[in-house]
Amino acid sequence: MNVQIQTVHFDADTKLIDHVNKKIEKLRTFQDNIVSVEVFLKLDNVVHQIKDKVAEIKVNIPKHSFFVKHKTKTFEESFDVAFDSMVNRMKRQKEKMLA
Repeated sequence: MNVQIQTVHFDADTKLIDHVNKKIEKLRTFQDNIVSVEVFLKLDNVVHQIKDKVAEIKVNIPKHSFFVKHKTKTFEESFDVAFDSMVNRMKRQKEKMLA
């Protein structure tokens, strides 16, 4: 599984990167054939006022890809909510394929 974490308009500290990596590893329990995962962490700013922290997650599996996006006041919270949404999507997709 190829994991890419990209930060836009800021440099992430190691604590945030470790948090993201630890969560991404858990995705294997829901899908065992993940090809790649892309995480984008962005600052959503409006005219030099930093407003929200945006987390986007894209997961590619053979013949399908998933994308979720969420924004809150902290990167950790944005990523966690987006991650939970991603897990739910992957579970639903797996149930559809098994049905």
